[in-house]
Amino acid sequence: MKLTKRIVDAATPAADGRQLILWDGDVKGFGLRVTPAGVKSYILNYRIDGRERRYTIGKHGSPWTCEEARTRAIEALREIATGNDPLEAKRAEREAPTMTDLAARFLAEHADSKRKVSTAKEYRRLFDKKILPVLGVRKVVDIRRADIVRLHHDLRDTPYLANRTLALLSKAFSLAETWGLLPDNSNPCRRIEKFPEQKRDRFLSGDELARLGDALATYEGSPYVVALVKLLILTGARLNEIQTLEWSMVDFERQEVRLTHHKTDRTTGAKTLHLPPPAMTVLVELPRVEGNPFVIVGERRGRHLVNAQKPWRAIREAAGLPGLRLHDLRHSFASVGASAGMGLPIIGKLLGHTQPQTTARYAHLESDPVKAAAASVAGKIAAAMDGSKADVVTLPKGGRKG
Repeated sequence: MKLTKRIVDAATPAADGRQLILWDGDVKGFGLRVTPAGVKSYILNYRIDGRERRYTIGKHGSPWTCEEARTRAIEALREIATGNDPLEAKRAEREAPTMTDLAARFLAEHADSKRKVSTAKEYRRLFDKKILPVLGVRKVVDIRRADIVRLHHDLRDTPYLANRTLALLSKAFSLAETWGLLPDNSNPCRRIEKFPEQKRDRFLSGDELARLGDALATYEGSPYVVALVKLLILTGARLNEIQTLEWSMVDFERQEVRLTHHKTDRTTGAKTLHLPPPAMTVLVELPRVEGNPFVIVGERRGRHLVNAQKPWRAIREAAGLPGLRLHDLRHSFASVGASAGMGLPIIGKLLGHTQPQTTARYAHLESDPVKAAAASVAGKIAAAMDGSKADVVTLPKGGRKG
């Protein structure tokens, strides 16, 4: 007989304590299962590759009415006719990785093995604080562009953070494609526009450098903090490169440092940091601590300085430079070089850049020496034209030979 709502509602558990199955007379294999506890579920029995299988459509009740379940049974039979097994599809959906699973694999197989410790730590922070609380339980295959747009938009008050989160998600989904978790070219982060970011480059002027020097000279805290600041601005190195610098990396004879685990060198993991005479002086005068391999000694025995932000705030306030970041010292090193007429390729080498566009931010400073020269020449010409003796210049005689 054809299953109807009346028949389903009237169905009761079998008297012998076994499960009861009422088969539908219209759709072959479709039926209602009633357990001894009275739980009613719609099922579909079918054969595929010579095996008999039973697919549970769902429990009776919203959303599975008798007619909805029959419709799903017919759809499943069509899938079976084309060679697809609805039980396998259901298992694959149940076992499909969530965003939490993708994050764990991304960190283990990509971040922890191919990126610096500090970078991996930042990736983990973004996942834990910004991404997984929103998307963690969702299946990777179910994430749509609208979900990413919403997450990105919710972080609009911190555009830099929003864009870094978007970049991290884009890389994670790209790897999901590589790992076969998503179809090719299905990255939901594609074509999402980033927020404009305010330029944060800050260059110290000559007067500001003098004030910073005075503040360092009068600082009463750790000499290793003073050495850290000086080495940053005298070498253009990154903060982590100096913070984790070990004495064994310093070659006093060649006046250079061989840094390991360098950010921009994935192959060798090393970078040569040149030590100009002022930087050498800082190192020579800095006391070493027995049993501690690090140049910039921290409070914990045998460890390097971990957090320089608190003493740095005191130094910059004493110098009258509120808001100045330690990273701005690296920019200042590069800006002085550009203003002195050094070419961008040389500056890029000093900073350890591998991409020319990374150094291009200093291009506008390259013209400063030319402007100064033009001003000097024009000043001499103007003085001569005014008849001023303050700036005498010999000008070529007019006219053309021949």
